[in-house]
Amino acid sequence: MHDGPARLGKFSEKETPAIIPIENSLKILKDEPMPYNVPKTLALWSVTSTVENARLSGENGIAIVHGSKYPDLRVECAKKLEELGNTVLMIANPEELVKRSRDLVEIIVMIRENINPNSAIYYPFVEPAFIPLLAYMGVDLFDSVAGDFYASINTLLTPSMKYDLKVYKLFDLNHEELREYNRKTMEFSILEVREHIKNGTLRNLVEERCCSSPEAMSALRILDRDHNDFINKYTQLY
Repeated sequence: MHDGPARLGKFSEKETPAIIPIENSLKILKDEPMPYNVPKTLALWSVTSTVENARLSGENGIAIVHGSKYPDLRVECAKKLEELGNTVLMIANPEELVKRSRDLVEIIVMIRENINPNSAIYYPFVEPAFIPLLAYMGVDLFDSVAGDFYASINTLLTPSMKYDLKVYKLFDLNHEELREYNRKTMEFSILEVREHIKNGTLRNLVEERCCSSPEAMSALRILDRDHNDFINKYTQLY
């Protein structure tokens, strides 16, 4: 079932979009990390080394899509990792990407359009407010690492905001309670996305959540302006 590029699916018997549990059994394949803003020669070396590491491992798992700020290298990396039998593709440099709206849209859309529909895109370390937009662009899997990180700095997450509890004294929570609260917020955001897909109303949720972030709103506007065909390909007609 689709609602725009967003889709419902299955991953290890779980309905997607989904949060990958911390104890997930899939191995993350060895990669060659590279910062986001580097010359293209270094980004290409990272892609080549990551693909070679995956080939030499002789096994499949979660493969990391490198390529730094270059969409063509990201696509090349994703396709080569997929050819080796890897069907879960993790986006590298996730924190940098959400700060760069144009790059975020170009990279996610190009990867989604160029890989097999049965392959899943995994976007790690993301705040709940970005989950609807990323799912709308075709991301299938997320994790709760951001929730755990913000708990460690005494920050509470809601579906649209984050609150430093030293400044906004909303609750008096210890670390374990705050981590659990943040994880539940992440899970709620995913459940919310799935239900909106089922009801054909995901776009409404995306617009509402994007209002809480200038970067997310910019990304949505760029998506609408530059990738209208991509959005409309699976959008229901009424």
